Formats: sequence, C-alpha cells, structure tokens
Amino acid sequence: MKNTKLFLMLIALFGVLILSACGSNNSNNAATGNDAATTTEETTGETSSVAEGKLIGISMPTKSSQRWIDDGNNMVKYFEEAGFQTDLQYAEDDIPNQLSQIENMITKGVDVLVIAAIDGTTLSDVLQQAADQGILVIAYDRLIRDSANVDYYSTFDNFQVGVIQGSYIVNALGLEDGNGPFNIELFGGSPDDNNAYFFYDGAMSVLQPYIDNGQLVVQSGQEGMDVVSTLRWDGATAQARMDNLLSAYYTDKKVDAVLSPYDGLSIGIISSLKGVGYGTADLPMPVVTGQDAEVPSIKSIIAGEQTETVFKDTRELARITVQMVDAALKGEEVPINDTETYENGVKIVPSYLLVPVDVDATNWKEVLVDSGYYTADQFEQ
Repeated sequence: MKNTKLFLMLIALFGVLILSACGSNNSNNAATGNDAATTTEETTGETSSVAEGKLIGISMPTKSSQRWIDDGNNMVKYFEEAGFQTDLQYAEDDIPNQLSQIENMITKGVDVLVIAAIDGTTLSDVLQQAADQGILVIAYDRLIRDSANVDYYSTFDNFQVGVIQGSYIVNALGLEDGNGPFNIELFGGSPDDNNAYFFYDGAMSVLQPYIDNGQLVVQSGQEGMDVVSTLRWDGATAQARMDNLLSAYYTDKKVDAVLSPYDGLSIGIISSLKGVGYGTADLPMPVVTGQDAEVPSIKSIIAGEQTETVFKDTRELARITVQMVDAALKGEEVPINDTETYENGVKIVPSYLLVPVDVDATNWKEVLVDSGYYTADQFEQ
C-alpha cells in the first residue's frame, strides 16, 4: 500500500512539472516572437536578452551635415535602450580615417558593424577582417559595394527620392498641362556614393521625357552623373559650378528650375543665384529641390528661396536598423522588404527600404514640427 501511495504521488508531481514546463515554453515563444510590434517594443525601451554584453560599432561619414549627427545620436539612443553597448565614430569624410576607425572597432571585439560609408567601394579588405571574426555588417543608408561581406542594408527608397524631386519640378512648372519651354540645370550627388545614382536616375525617369520633347531645356547641355556629380556632396563645389553655369549660359536667359539632390548643395546653388539677382520681384527664384530637410533649408523654404526638400526620418531608420540587428543576433527572421534592387557588384544585399516624404512651404510644420522631429523655435528667424 505504501508503495502504491508513493507511486501515485510521483505521478502527480511529474504532471505538475510537465505543466510548468509547457507554461514556460509558451512564455518564451511570446517573448521572442519576431512580429514588428514586439521587436519595436524591444528597441524603444525594453532590454533585449540577446543584447547583454554585445558591442555595436557605428561608423558615420561626417559631422559636417546635421543629418549624420542625428543618425548617429538616434542609433546610440535606440541601441542602448535595447540593452546594447555602442561605439560611435565619425570619419569627417576622410576615407583612411574611416578604415582605421573600423579596424579599431574590430580589434575592440565589436559584435556588429553599422557603417555609413564615405566611399562604398573602399571597404572590401576591412570587411573581410570583420567576416573572419564573425562580425555582422549592416550597410546604413549608403550601399557598400564590391564585398560579399555585407549582410543587410537599411535605407530609404532612394530611387523614389529622385522621383519625388523630379515630380515636384513637373508640377511646379505645370509641364503636364503643356507649359514651357523652361530652362533647367541638373546637379548630382557624390560619385562615390551609390545612392547618388539612384537619386539622379529617379529624377530623370520623370524629367527626361520633358527634356526630350523640348518643354525642359538644359542650356548647358550638361546631363549624366559623369558630368553633373558633386564630389563629397560639397556645397561650395555646387555653388562654384552654378556660378560658372550662370556666367556661361544665362547672361540673357533665366533659370526656371534646378534639380538639386541634397540640401547642402541647394544652399550653395541658391547663394549663387542670389549673387546675380535671383529672388527679387524682377527675377524670381527658380524651383530648387533638395533632400534631408536640414534646418537651414527649411528656413530657406519658409523665406521663399528653396522650394522643396525630401524628408527622411532618421529616427525610423535607426529603429529599423536596431530591429534588424536584434533579429539577426537572435537567429530570427530579419525584417527586410527588398531582395532585388541593391546589387553591390558581388551580391544582392537584402534591404529594408523606408518611405521618403515630400516637404515644402505648405506642410513643413506638420511633417517636421508636429511629428517631434524638430521644435518650432529652431525655425525662428
């Protein structure tokens, strides 16, 4: 009888242990599910279990643009909220400096590299070092080329950025209504930045038909990234080129539109235009596009000088980058939405593309201030 009672007690205890184990498994499955809501919560305040002791090396190109400062700060914020440690470095547009910084990060034993490359073709050797150490590599907003050791790419829809800029010019000039001809000059970004080609190609996919039919006239005849690119996205270089265009081709003509892919170039272009009298009642400012919604350009839009910019919310780009890293380190499905577009010369890099937003005088406050990206006092004149 005693043996029978002991046997029954053991069966009951065994049943309790099984139920406890099942409950534990259910809890773990709920906590590690890779749906977007769970991952977002982890990267905006709740520590991820995989993050403990993990060091993220963040390599940014320069502090000369407020945009990159915001990118770096946002990534540090969201990675650290998720429980990761970070090492943020800026290379100040010096390629050897960026290579040295990345090598030092590898030596420190980083678990992940997040890199916004100055020149996306120069990192093959250092990324091989990273691969040899089993380090995860995320290309951040600028595609890293000519390397198989790029695991993922987080960015915006760069072709769409150009489409937005080109479409704005079309609408502002009323080209769909048959208006014209209008004079336009074209500027491109840095030739060592893969994104610059997407911006230009996106814009020209919209503008080229109107150039072909004569509604848009490039008086200088300068078309194509081999001619219109601007090394290192330098505003002074863009201003000097605009000076030359105005003196060579517009002494007796006026510019009606300028395709500019970035706010820093737009400010230089506008300085050149103002220098010869544009922005007055007799000589209105042409349509001038831009990108990144930097504070000086938003002030210029408010003042009626620059016409448009494309806003890319770096907070969201930082968040999705943290989500990608978190999922990859957990061995879960990494959030990506493009597996076709970004061929880097060696492989197609799985990518997550965010949606850019058109901003002008009609919506800048709603998009930039009401969303909390900027504060209203930043635009007080």
